[in-house]
Amino acid sequence: MSDDDRPYDLVVWGATGFAGRLVAAYLTDQYTPESLSLALGGRSPDRLASVAADVTDGSEAWDDVPTVVGDATEPRTLREIARSARVVCTTVGPYTKYGTPLVDACVEAGTDYCDLTGEVNWIRETVDRYHEAAAEAGTRIVHSCGFDSVPADIGTLLVQSFALDEHDAPCETVRIYVDDASGGVSGGTLASMAAVFGAAAEDSNVRETLRNPYSLAPAGERDGVDPGEQRLPRRDPLRSGWTAPSPMAPVNERVVRRSNALLGYPWGRELRCSEVIPTGRGLTGAAGATLVAGGLGLFTAVMSVGPVRAALQRHVFPDPGEGPSEEQMEHGHFTVSVVGRGTGGDGTFTVEAEFGADLDPGYGAAARMLGESAICLVRDDVDSPLGGGVLTPASAIGLPLVDRLRAVGFRATVGEAE
Repeated sequence: MSDDDRPYDLVVWGATGFAGRLVAAYLTDQYTPESLSLALGGRSPDRLASVAADVTDGSEAWDDVPTVVGDATEPRTLREIARSARVVCTTVGPYTKYGTPLVDACVEAGTDYCDLTGEVNWIRETVDRYHEAAAEAGTRIVHSCGFDSVPADIGTLLVQSFALDEHDAPCETVRIYVDDASGGVSGGTLASMAAVFGAAAEDSNVRETLRNPYSLAPAGERDGVDPGEQRLPRRDPLRSGWTAPSPMAPVNERVVRRSNALLGYPWGRELRCSEVIPTGRGLTGAAGATLVAGGLGLFTAVMSVGPVRAALQRHVFPDPGEGPSEEQMEHGHFTVSVVGRGTGGDGTFTVEAEFGADLDPGYGAAARMLGESAICLVRDDVDSPLGGGVLTPASAIGLPLVDRLRAVGFRATVGEAE
């Protein structure tokens, strides 16, 4: 089916959920019907109509937004939606539970796809099941286009591109620092976390995927020099001070390694990549790192116990579709730094990129990251040698995504480290 025969450039699937509403609102605020043929997708016609009314109220450009109805558990409806669009972007999680039929439909229809997933086990499933078929069909399946993993993945691309341009050599070590992050959490995000813990409890293959630092690399290339994410407080090798484990490291580090592999290892086969949270210097920094590591370890232990996990979902976690308040999102912000060190003809060099925004990282910022990733795919505004496959933001889209995000309020800088 040619793109000319498809009525929509882009379908936002899951538009009635918390994250989906934010993506829909962002796209209708940023673009016009003349520049983007948009449809909102979901299961409930009434709720879709309500979202469409909300995003068009007060808009001078949009009189209405078309809606398409389907069900994540009915593949036939997903195939119809995939055939109606050039690109589908989805916020419907847990992806482990609901994501596979939509990926299958997009690969079959030759429809590009992007999502917000941070579920490593499910990304590995789609890599193994769909990468070759998607590559052959020229279909781009792009995972992790939100806070997981655009700042880490695109930040690493910025650092490595600068190093190769200025020093004719890549950085052999890359450290991702979550310097500052403030925002809320939604029921959907917590449901996705619970789905990963549940899958690990039931399936030894999932446990192995979560243990292996190279589990998202191509088949036959799933080992290397990296030992995996930091789990304990540690003095930092590139900055003076202490660091704690980052809860996003299990996703972001693997995504960066997959980018390197998919692009043909321009950053070297022995690239070492890690993500951490800086906590400061001296005893205060050490205490902070210990506190963060202990809290993360306790959360992991609690979520690994099935009955406790189920009780938290029933009685403590917000329901899927619920999220942080407007006030929380308005005061949200984040800064992620990526520091790379390498060796060139003139000796050792250090490059630093900073990526951030004055937006809630998981929602306001993620809506823009996913929305602009989708626009890059719609307009083929990409810098990539890859025409299809199960890809990452850096390997599928590359630096054009940086330019788009800068234009909508993100900070993205790179240069020699001071």
